[in-house]
Amino acid sequence: MNWDDLRVFLAVARHGTLAAAARSMGVNHATVSRRLAAFEKGLGRPLFDRDASGLHLTAAGQAVLAQAQAMDEAALAVRRLADAGAETGGAVRLTTARAMANGYLAARLAGLLDRHPGLEVTLLADTRILSLAQREADIAVRLGRPGDTELVGAHLTDIGYGFYAAPAVRAALEAGGALRLIGFDKDGTAAEGAWLAQHFPEATVCFRSNNQLSQRAVAMSGGGVALLPHYLAHGSGLQALPLGATPPPREVWLMTRRDLARLPRFRVVMDYLKALYHADRAIFEGAA
Repeated sequence: MNWDDLRVFLAVARHGTLAAAARSMGVNHATVSRRLAAFEKGLGRPLFDRDASGLHLTAAGQAVLAQAQAMDEAALAVRRLADAGAETGGAVRLTTARAMANGYLAARLAGLLDRHPGLEVTLLADTRILSLAQREADIAVRLGRPGDTELVGAHLTDIGYGFYAAPAVRAALEAGGALRLIGFDKDGTAAEGAWLAQHFPEATVCFRSNNQLSQRAVAMSGGGVALLPHYLAHGSGLQALPLGATPPPREVWLMTRRDLARLPRFRVVMDYLKALYHADRAIFEGAA
């Protein structure tokens, strides 16, 4: 049995499609398809039913999955034994929301990489929440208190919100001009979008986006007033506007799996992130 074929089977079982499994493994779609076919041929039976929605485990596939997961856990246990005595070098996959990754974290990782030149950090900025339990990532910076008791972590800070606009837009509003809001995609799921729609139902919305960095860019260009987390407005030249209530703060948590928390390379990354967020609490809470 080819271990790589078994890894492909596990990835497809976890993700439900060949394309998603390929992305998670960093290979192309054709490689996943070929290896899965070889694995099924070697076992002499189909492991998945195919339909328009994706791939679904057959009864045989369910039986193989239980054994494959046990083999995968055993392989990971061997790797952890090797890692336990290792230095702080190696690969670490860090995941967070796109705005947090591109508007804050990416610009602040140089100190970590300089201090530990053997690290190879992959920053995964995704619209969906990647699963730590399924090993889609190693460490996560997440918005909101986690409910997964299988993970360990720490509260980093709270994100506050405010209304922000370019100086010219603020001056026009103070002179009696009409309020033009920069809003969220109507079909989106952002909590801030729902809050804005509830509290400003009659406001004129001049621009919509499900990307807060795009909203900030339009606000900076003078397009309107944006509801932004304080850390995205910090240093942008935007000015705060007192338009009344703002959404309640959101907690930011640092999370990882229990088996990783003790390993040197993950521990140094988590310690660095804790110190980073604690030092910038005033930026996140809007006091800076």
